[in-house]
Amino acid sequence: MADHLDLHTVGDLLHHYPRRYAERGELTRLSDLPLDEHVTVVAQVADARVHTFNGGRGRRLEVTITDGSGRLQLVFFGKGVHKPRTELQPGTRAMFAGKVSVFNRKRQLAHPEFKALGEGSGAETVEAFANQLLPLYPACKQMESWQIQQAIDTVLGPAGHEEAALAGLVDPLPDGLREGRGLATLPEALRKIHRPVTKADIAMARDRLKWDEAFVLQVALARRRRADAQLPAAPRKPAPDGLLTAFDARLPFTLTEGQRRVSEEIFADLATDHPMHRLLQGEVGSGKTMVALRAMLGVVDAGGQAAMLAPTEVLAQQHHRSITEMMGELASWGLWREAPAREGGDGEREGGAEQGTKVVLLTGSMGAAARRQALLDLVTGEAGIVIGTHALIEDKVQFHDLGLVVVDEQHRFGVEQRDALRSKGKQPPHLLVMTATPIPRTVAMTVFGDLETSVLDQLPAGRSPIASHVVPAKDKPHFLSRAWERVREEVAAGHQAYVVCPRIGDEGGDEGEEPKGAARPSPEDEAEKRPPLAVVDIAEQLTKGPLSDLRVEVLHGRMQPEAKDEVMRRFAAGEVDVLVATTVIEVGVNVPNATAMVIMDADRFGVSQLHQLRGRVGRGSAAGLCLLVTDMPEGSPARARLGAVAATLDGFELSRIDLEQRREGDVLGQAQSGVRSSLRVLAVIDDEEVIAAAREEAAEIVAADPELAGYPELRTALDALLDKDREEFLDKG
Repeated sequence: MADHLDLHTVGDLLHHYPRRYAERGELTRLSDLPLDEHVTVVAQVADARVHTFNGGRGRRLEVTITDGSGRLQLVFFGKGVHKPRTELQPGTRAMFAGKVSVFNRKRQLAHPEFKALGEGSGAETVEAFANQLLPLYPACKQMESWQIQQAIDTVLGPAGHEEAALAGLVDPLPDGLREGRGLATLPEALRKIHRPVTKADIAMARDRLKWDEAFVLQVALARRRRADAQLPAAPRKPAPDGLLTAFDARLPFTLTEGQRRVSEEIFADLATDHPMHRLLQGEVGSGKTMVALRAMLGVVDAGGQAAMLAPTEVLAQQHHRSITEMMGELASWGLWREAPAREGGDGEREGGAEQGTKVVLLTGSMGAAARRQALLDLVTGEAGIVIGTHALIEDKVQFHDLGLVVVDEQHRFGVEQRDALRSKGKQPPHLLVMTATPIPRTVAMTVFGDLETSVLDQLPAGRSPIASHVVPAKDKPHFLSRAWERVREEVAAGHQAYVVCPRIGDEGGDEGEEPKGAARPSPEDEAEKRPPLAVVDIAEQLTKGPLSDLRVEVLHGRMQPEAKDEVMRRFAAGEVDVLVATTVIEVGVNVPNATAMVIMDADRFGVSQLHQLRGRVGRGSAAGLCLLVTDMPEGSPARARLGAVAATLDGFELSRIDLEQRREGDVLGQAQSGVRSSLRVLAVIDDEEVIAAAREEAAEIVAADPELAGYPELRTALDALLDKDREEFLDKG
């Protein structure tokens, strides 16, 4: 149990709450049984017979029961035959609970629960059995739900005597807060969540336990915000008529109202003497990079340096390319010609604007000479802006005066990495975190509760609409043929296309390949059991088949960085018609001429990921097209999810759908493991009011008593939730 469900102590067990409750339901007459519903009946056994099949290897017990109003068949198979065969003799009166189904045009209950009624069993016994709420726990193959229930029953002791077992619990909620909000005590909540008598008991218990989770988490975040606010930082105010002014003057377009507003928020933060901690979220293509670049230029104007951290080399190179293009001659000051005099000599400098700055790239795959020069430019301060991958974090990378760190797609970085980069400043640099994944307000409060949030919700002028359609390849193969025709039409019109696959190729832990689930004989299972489609295979099929006369190239994470960059460069230059890729193109790749995207096995991707991928097309003046190819049958949850993606371009709406459809544990992003494991009953979408109220209460308590000296129980709960590693984990910068 400890290993498989992460339950190590009695406390862990008590906080392993039921996922849902089975209701045996009101007593039903046999003549009134509704199909496909869970029912409870009281009846007498009229007949019981064992049938064998498969040459005597299989056994089936059929029991006929009657209550005077009608007859019903019960059926038991295999090992499930033994107990009922012994206990359900003709003449036995019992209660039966199960789901009504039809077999051979007769209604039946398969493997129902039952309880024999003795001579003295009155109406009370029947009612107690019929209306009991049965807790069903998150379980695993090694530990069934009923075994978990037995363990919890052992801890709680006999019914009515739970108080003794729960007496020593530490209650994290201050009494005043609990009483003021009319919440149950912790022992009462735990008793009612595990042994509810009524549905009201469950609601009362969940209300209380949600508060525990929301409140303790918000206290941790409030303390982190307070600690950050007390750190010193150098104010970074752009010089008048400096680099930022020169950059704005050469922009060929005007900033959107959203970009201006967010920039003002950022510059106000940069001007203060404690570090900015800001989350910038905006749809793909909303112009986040432009906002981040202006912030970086402002810091360079103020005499500091700015670093942008990207999750992949492809993205770092892309950012470097787009930022130097946006800056034009302002980025060329100090750029060396191909063969500079490295040692002692001056080398020739390219001409450029006086107030420009050097923009350097630093990645793990750079050659030794280029890397040495980049490191030198950073330590001397010659480079005002550096863009790189985690290579920026290495010990030997030193800055002259690091003033701002911009982290792109923050959920791909561990906190330790961000901390390492921040520690390179003479004092803590300002921090701007960017994400293209729209995050509902409640999630932002839960996961990024120590960051101020800015949202870019307008797309810049010139962005084109994207039409999205689901292509049911298995149900309607001709739809897939039509998809490839559409790709050819786009290429014929002078455009380009992406084909995205879940994995690369040859077996053995490919990126994106999912573990195989337990077998379930359904069309969905058949589609799921097939290995995810691979880039290498699909590219070969397309070049030999429907796209045979087009220029098709592959791009995936296992290629050498130089090879990846070369393919991307050729695609961006229009020398490749169709790029068959993994999700390596999900973030940041910008090719305005790419108008079509075909996503193979689209059901293998999450809603937000599909939205991210789709944002790679329609980036120019021509409309975008995104085709979501799936083998999943109509009516399946996977098809419904794809339908939702096709139906809206609103990322915030899709992120809500994503959260509602996934387990709560997955919601908080791969990087938030410390937070994630703590949420058991709190639903970040549904419990917005609880989270917002808990945030307010937490802020008040931390402001009045930062060390929680007056709240020892809360301090204990905080230590339990956030051992040192987890507390560090909550530091989003």
